Amino acid sequence: MRYLPVSHPFLDIKETDYVNDALKSKAISGFFGEYTPRFEKSFASYCGTKYGVAVSSGTTALHIALVAIGIKQGDEVLVSTLTNMATFFAVLYQGAKPIPIDIESETLNMDPSILESKITSRTKAIMVVHLFGHPVDMDPVIGVAKKYRLAVVEDCAEAHGALYKDKKTGSLGDVGCFSFYANKIITTGEGGMVTTDDNALTEKMRSLKGLSFGDEFKFMHKDIGYNYKLTNLQAAIGCAQLEKIEMIIGNKRRIAAYYEQKLKDVQEIQLPVEKPYARNVFWMYHIVLKGKKADERQLIMKKLKEKGIETREGFIPYNLQNTFIERGLTNKEECPVANSVAYNSIYLPSGPVLREEEMDYVVDNLRNVIVSK
Repeated sequence: MRYLPVSHPFLDIKETDYVNDALKSKAISGFFGEYTPRFEKSFASYCGTKYGVAVSSGTTALHIALVAIGIKQGDEVLVSTLTNMATFFAVLYQGAKPIPIDIESETLNMDPSILESKITSRTKAIMVVHLFGHPVDMDPVIGVAKKYRLAVVEDCAEAHGALYKDKKTGSLGDVGCFSFYANKIITTGEGGMVTTDDNALTEKMRSLKGLSFGDEFKFMHKDIGYNYKLTNLQAAIGCAQLEKIEMIIGNKRRIAAYYEQKLKDVQEIQLPVEKPYARNVFWMYHIVLKGKKADERQLIMKKLKEKGIETREGFIPYNLQNTFIERGLTNKEECPVANSVAYNSIYLPSGPVLREEEMDYVVDNLRNVIVSK
């Protein structure tokens, strides 16, 4: 029986060549070798920023960015409620309080019209999440940030190469935070990057990620540092991946267009959108099963799995996470739009080399199980 995974990395001989080169040089850690600075410079250039700081994951990218911009205990950060919870963890690591912001019903991104109503004297930053590869509508976000003198942090973990009005994600706020996990647009296995135009923030993050060693005396540390380095081996993979990022994005967009053509008449499904201001890179092909409850969603996933089709559940919003509710940080009623898609969304297979006949197989079986319900 065939098996179609939700996603998988696109790797070829170039990654092998670069990693072997790094191994031959014996520069394998995060402090040594040519590939880490090369990857930082190349990725920043691709995003349209002056600087890139390579780190060990998307989560550590978010955390180190918040440390660098000065987020501390008691501060508040406005965050889109529908995201991987790593976005919220990074805020909580600093002892700050994340304030969940509800989403738009079409893009599933943060609803900028809500922001001003959530601002208090303790608000210090807005953290946007370009969910599933579609950029947030940034003009109103930037407008609010300027009005209240707030920092803007972009969570770009799912949006490498996405465009907002011809500008790439990662260049729209004060800092952009990327993940290079195995299922991302490009990957280093594990890894992350922070992009920025701010030299002072860059130097701060470079110091923090490497244990904040001293200048005159190495082991007289300048600050509380972290071991958040990306290894030279991982960066070698990243350099190879970056060389084919536009090809990967092109394939992702081709797959999304094909799914849309084949599924647009299915009334029971809400498909991803692409707003006029955006280039959606479709990190995952995320659909909402209209009117379905959690148990119905799980049954649909089970039936597809029996046909060799892997699907995956969508994110559960922050305001529905029991661990945060029990701590008194949020409540279930805060974000009704996000709640409406919390238990009825799935990802379809969308790996970058998925063929049309494979997508036809997914579509045919999806139609069958939805109708059978």
